[in-house]
Amino acid sequence: MPPAARTLAAGPCMAAALLVGCTSSSEKPSVPSGAPALEVTVVADGFDHPWDVAQAPDGTLLVDERPGGFTAVLPDGTVQAVAADVDDLFARGETGLMGLVLDPAFDANRRFYSCQGVTGAAGSSIAVVGWTVSDDWRTATRVADPLIGAIPVNSGTGRHGGCRLRFTPDGALLISTGDNAVGRNPQDRTSRAGKVLLADPATGEVAVWTYGHRNVQGLAVRPGTNQIYSVEQGTSRDDEVNLLREGGNYGYDPDGADGGYDESVPMTDPEIPGAIPAVWSSGEQTIATCGGTFLDGERWGAYDGLMLLGVLKGQGVLALRLDRDGVLQEQFRLPELEGTYGRIRTVQQGTDGDLYVTTDNGGNADQLLRVTPR
Repeated sequence: MPPAARTLAAGPCMAAALLVGCTSSSEKPSVPSGAPALEVTVVADGFDHPWDVAQAPDGTLLVDERPGGFTAVLPDGTVQAVAADVDDLFARGETGLMGLVLDPAFDANRRFYSCQGVTGAAGSSIAVVGWTVSDDWRTATRVADPLIGAIPVNSGTGRHGGCRLRFTPDGALLISTGDNAVGRNPQDRTSRAGKVLLADPATGEVAVWTYGHRNVQGLAVRPGTNQIYSVEQGTSRDDEVNLLREGGNYGYDPDGADGGYDESVPMTDPEIPGAIPAVWSSGEQTIATCGGTFLDGERWGAYDGLMLLGVLKGQGVLALRLDRDGVLQEQFRLPELEGTYGRIRTVQQGTDGDLYVTTDNGGNADQLLRVTPR
């Protein structure tokens, strides 16, 4: 369905035996005592692989889709396409128009950023592009094209593109990248692939912040802290959540003896000196985690402070309770989203305190959902 035709609708963990409520990621433990019931409504539908969502201070929701295109949902419920030049988009496999974030000074500068595959005279790559959007949310114009370029992409398959964007509390731009399914990339600190990058949004100056990653598809800043967490997809095992530390090596090294891509290695290889273990790991069975956010606010009751993860293969939303140092205390799945809406790509708390969720089922059948405590 074209954007203009979209309609509104009414509304295993580590050391499991030592953790309260912690079970294999393939199990679905009951919610904790006192958990609020959740109401899920469809905000807009007819999307094709919507990848990210951001909410402006005025309440408008901006959504992008991996095959290309932006859509705005205005506070009055109007759903409209945002005209934008994405003619150079490289969309193949897991890569396309992906990460999306509003500038912290959006009220003053109307700027937002996308992370996307691009094709040019020099071939294909991944870039972070700066945009401004018109006051009526009908047109987006490139103003930093690119802000950051030369991020490697797998031009043959589009595999492992990474591409989540988030801002740190002090205004630096975080960019997650995938390893492109190239074995040497995660541990090669001269490459921007298999990393989390830290950039100055004013100048585009960028540095490798963490390395040793496979495919980081979620970044979440814990409210009231400087803690940054990554959400990373595993191979046939070990989806991970990592508490990021500047300069940290998160231990993925699939560089095979023949220079190939050996996915049989651990996601965090204990033989790598200084490799930082995950805060949470799925263990032997992956669920394909993607996207992460924290719930913040008294209205969430017993859910206040939880980290939520989108789940693709496992089709739902996983909740993690972490202590102040990032140690896992409990995990469970949100029952209202369990297997009901299919694959979940992104979970993001909005400026209004509600939770916004995008599905990832394809075929113009995807939805933007709003989740609120009753």
